[in-house]
Amino acid sequence: MAINILPTRRNLRFKLNPSKALTWHQDGRNVSQFLNTLSLFFPVGERFFIDSVRHYRDVVQDPELKKAVTAFIGQEAMHGREHEEYNGFVNEAGVPIEAQEQLVDNLLKAVQKYTPASFQLAGTVALEHLTAILADGLLSLPEIMEGSDEGYRALWNWHALEETEHKAVAFDVYRLAVGGDDQVGAYAMRSLSLVFSTSVFFALVVPFYLHNVRVSGGLSDLKGWRAVLRHSVGKKGIFRHSAKAWLDWFKPGFHPWDHDNREFLEQFDELVAHALEEAA
Repeated sequence: MAINILPTRRNLRFKLNPSKALTWHQDGRNVSQFLNTLSLFFPVGERFFIDSVRHYRDVVQDPELKKAVTAFIGQEAMHGREHEEYNGFVNEAGVPIEAQEQLVDNLLKAVQKYTPASFQLAGTVALEHLTAILADGLLSLPEIMEGSDEGYRALWNWHALEETEHKAVAFDVYRLAVGGDDQVGAYAMRSLSLVFSTSVFFALVVPFYLHNVRVSGGLSDLKGWRAVLRHSVGKKGIFRHSAKAWLDWFKPGFHPWDHDNREFLEQFDELVAHALEEAA
C-alpha cells in the first residue's frame, strides 16, 4: 500500500542563545562544530532545491502532489530562514561559516548556469535522500542530542521531522517530469546523482569542518574527537545507521517511503506546542 504524506508548512521560530553557538552540544565544541558545519549548507541548498522543483511545477497536475510541492517549497524556505539566523550566530562567534556558505552558493549557481534542469532536479532528489536518511538517524538515535541546549536541539529535531515529512515530494516530481526506473536514462541519472552529490558534499564538509574545529580551538580536544567518532561511525553513529538506507537508493523501483518511518511525525504536536510556548 502506497504511503501518502501531505507536508505542512509551519512558521516556527526557535530561541537560539548566541553565546552557546560554538558549544551548544552536550559533548562540547567538536560535535557542535560538526553540526554547525552541516548547517552552513542549508540556506543556499534549500534555495537550490526550491528552484529545481519549482521549474517543473507546471508539469504536476495531480492536486495532492500540487499541494505537496507548495508545502515543500514553504518548508524549505522556513528551514533556510532559521538556519540563516543560526549561521549568523556561529559566524559572529568567530567561525567563518558565512564565507564557506558563499563558496557553496557559487558552486550551486554554476550548476544552475551550466547544467540542464533535469540534472538539477536529480541532484535535488539525491540530496533530499541524503538529508532524509540523516534525519532518520537523528530521530532514531535521540541520545545524540540528549542534554544539549534546548533551542538548538529543537531546531535540529524540527528540521529532521520536516525532512522526513516531505522526503518523497521532489522524488515524485522527478518520476513525473524526468521518468521512472523503467526508463534507463532516468534511473541512471538518479543513481549517479547520489554518488556525485554525496562525493561533492563530503569533499566540502570535511575540510570546512576541520578548519572550523581549528579556528574554534578544538584540534587538541581528544575527548571531543572521541565524541565525534562515536556519534558518526560508532555502534550508534548516524553514518553507520544511514549506510543501508543510502545503498537502498540504487534498487530499481525504490521509493523514499520504502523506509517507512512516519511514526516519528507523531512528535510534531509536542514540538509545535513547545515552540509556540517559547515564542509567547
